[in-house]
Amino acid sequence: MTDVRQDALKIAQKAIEAVLPENAVEAALRGEAFSARARSGGRIVLTAIGKAAWRMAKAAADTLGDRLDGGVVVTKYGHSNGPIKGIEIFEAGHPFPDENTIKGTARALERVSGLSAEDTVLFLVSGGGSALFEKPREGITLDDLVGVTDQLLACGADIVEINTIRKRLSSVKGGRFAQFVAPAHVFSVVLSDVLGDRLDSIASGPAYPDGSTSADASRIVEKYGLSLSTVLQEALEKETPKSLTNVTTVITGSVTALCKAAEREAAALGYTPLLLTTMLNCEAREAGAFIAAMAKEIRLSGNPASPPCALLLGGETIVRLKGKGKGGRNQEMALAAAFGIKGLADTVVISVGSDGTDGPTDAAGGVVDGGTIGRLADLGLDAEALLADNDSYHALDACGGLVKTGPTGTNVNDLTIVLCR
Repeated sequence: MTDVRQDALKIAQKAIEAVLPENAVEAALRGEAFSARARSGGRIVLTAIGKAAWRMAKAAADTLGDRLDGGVVVTKYGHSNGPIKGIEIFEAGHPFPDENTIKGTARALERVSGLSAEDTVLFLVSGGGSALFEKPREGITLDDLVGVTDQLLACGADIVEINTIRKRLSSVKGGRFAQFVAPAHVFSVVLSDVLGDRLDSIASGPAYPDGSTSADASRIVEKYGLSLSTVLQEALEKETPKSLTNVTTVITGSVTALCKAAEREAAALGYTPLLLTTMLNCEAREAGAFIAAMAKEIRLSGNPASPPCALLLGGETIVRLKGKGKGGRNQEMALAAAFGIKGLADTVVISVGSDGTDGPTDAAGGVVDGGTIGRLADLGLDAEALLADNDSYHALDACGGLVKTGPTGTNVNDLTIVLCR
């Protein structure tokens, strides 16, 4: 199954390469909407946040040259690739904000304060920005934010629910960053990592009117039984901006583009591609069991496609933490799928995060085939126990199933591929 596995890895790699942000940022800055702002003669100051912030900022600096009046990048540890002329770079924590998050955000706010209506804040936004761009509201501490985020991640809340809470605890999220820089105009270039490209949720929408309400936040607290202090509860009751007049937004990439690129590469390798969804949003283990069932159906009946074929799914699953192991949603999905495809020849499942990091690990995701469960058994490992302990990382590491790409410089959700040959 080596050849099929290599094909799966190649499709994933080529798909991610197709959604790197450089070309999209350059196109946005050469478009008429931004060109009109640039011709106004005011200052252009950059703020870039998220896992793709460095690459987006580098593209902007290369495109604008001396027209850019400096700025700040705040990205995840290990996601910057050296200095950018005139740009200050901060690396900070993800998925939990840390002291460097606060420092980087504070410096970004300093750089965009006191601007006039003729000036433009070039705001480059990518996934991960919620953790990486933060100034807590008055009375709220960094420990408060980390504690709430930890509860939300552990209970299985989805990204929209998580960001609905985060926005109300922040002085920069939920449209408040755009309010802060007014009367300057915000030209926002967004790399989407939220299903349906919901702009008020990508990086918690610092420069976009918030479509969620305090009532929504209250329902989320009740739904998951969150434990919140009085200060946090009071912050959730304060409403976020519902309209902004100083913002222009351009979306430059999404999970749809990721999946379309995977379709093209699969076809080039001789597989008939079938895109099932770009909106996958369920428990990782459930998704793994479902795609394994699809693979078995293909082998049994040739439905919904006959080999050689590639089933493609984009989106973002969740993991409900019940054990104490190490892993991420893509690794957990792959390991769960391995049980269902056990014994199937020429059948491979790969699931990866487009940013190159899956959960709090150094892996982008996992790849499994019909022999994965057998190899784990030969090593004396109990695959079911490892999955139950949320320990997909060590299970996949033991049998050569981890996919490690390193930080990719982009972030447009996850890609799952089922290859049958």
